Amino acid sequence: MLPHLLGLLPPDALKLVMVLFLSFLIGLEREELKRGGRRTFGGVRTFPIIGLVGYALAYIARDQVLPIILGFAVVAGFLFLSYWHKLRYSVEAGMTTEMSGLVVYLAAVLIHLDHLWLAAAIIVACLLLLELKTDLERLSGLIAPEEALTFTKFLLLSAVILPIVPNADFGPFHLNPFKTWLVVLAVSGVSYGSYLIQRLIKGTHGTFLSAILGGIYSSTATTVALAKRAASGQEPHVYSGGILAASGVMYFRVVALVFAFNRPLAMVVGPPLLALATCAVLAGWLWSRKGDPAALAGAEPVAETHNPLELKAAFFFAVLFLVMMVTTHLATAHLGKGGVYSLAAIMGLADVDPFIMGLTQEAGAATSLHLAAVGVIVATASNNLVKGGYAWFFAKRASRTATWCFLMMAGLALLGLVPLGWL
Repeated sequence: MLPHLLGLLPPDALKLVMVLFLSFLIGLEREELKRGGRRTFGGVRTFPIIGLVGYALAYIARDQVLPIILGFAVVAGFLFLSYWHKLRYSVEAGMTTEMSGLVVYLAAVLIHLDHLWLAAAIIVACLLLLELKTDLERLSGLIAPEEALTFTKFLLLSAVILPIVPNADFGPFHLNPFKTWLVVLAVSGVSYGSYLIQRLIKGTHGTFLSAILGGIYSSTATTVALAKRAASGQEPHVYSGGILAASGVMYFRVVALVFAFNRPLAMVVGPPLLALATCAVLAGWLWSRKGDPAALAGAEPVAETHNPLELKAAFFFAVLFLVMMVTTHLATAHLGKGGVYSLAAIMGLADVDPFIMGLTQEAGAATSLHLAAVGVIVATASNNLVKGGYAWFFAKRASRTATWCFLMMAGLALLGLVPLGWL
């Protein structure tokens, strides 16, 4: 029955209803300003009229763009008069309402052109921006001015550099610049996400949560920072548990990156590494609960994080990644399994990300999945043992915290080698 009745209506009837409904929503939201006593333009009548004007002009214009542009200019002129009037007689002279009128006009034109989803999405986005004014302003207060530059660097890495990098293999080692930069972007993006969260909740989180976020960013840097703070001898359970948990999160990070670039390899190393991550985080949390409960609510950040999107660091990682790819290829070709195992153990002394990401490109091609999986496990275990040494050194060696940190990390390193038994 309903489809039959709808079929009797003119084709433009439903579009007109949609124009009125969406523009009425904007007008209804703007009416709240009038209730607060503020002088503002438009409401539940003016905005639907603007929408009808836009739809009628688009209907008359048919395929011509000039009438629509002229109509837009006329509406903008009236809205400018409203804004000029507010500048003269109002202390709070924002132009959000006037811009919303232009959005309503353009949405009506889009509806006539059958871009219904786009028009609805634009109106909904406009409503959200209008309603969330207070929350957005509060958020802008939490973001330091330099963070805008940091985000710009992320856009430079992803939206500017990546599309222009050639996606082709070069040389005897089949080095692909596009895949290389994609790896750089993925690793930097994961670190940047953790960095942003730490900046946004700075001063509102405890030691353990900070250790978890630091593990996503860099478990080595987090270990050093926690060990230095633990040197005071206070709260040994909290700091040693946080170091263990940060290294557990490192396993989650590794699995996510491997899965993004080589799913067959992730299927091999994923289950044991996820099990290790869960055990380490859970054990670290339980151990940290043995400390003073007041310490868990501390607001001091654990690690002194720095911008992970420095362009020099990104280019250095790209070079190091290519070096690791070539080195792994040569080690496999000339030294066999022993060469890859030795390289994995050595890379554990520094940053394992370039080596592991290099394995994701080699696994299944120049290197077998089994050999690559062993390399990932050996590198992560070696890195955990080295972090245990860092913790022992920076926590004043003879202290109880230093001993606990080293034993925990050594135990995690040994436990991390257990999967080699069935690979």
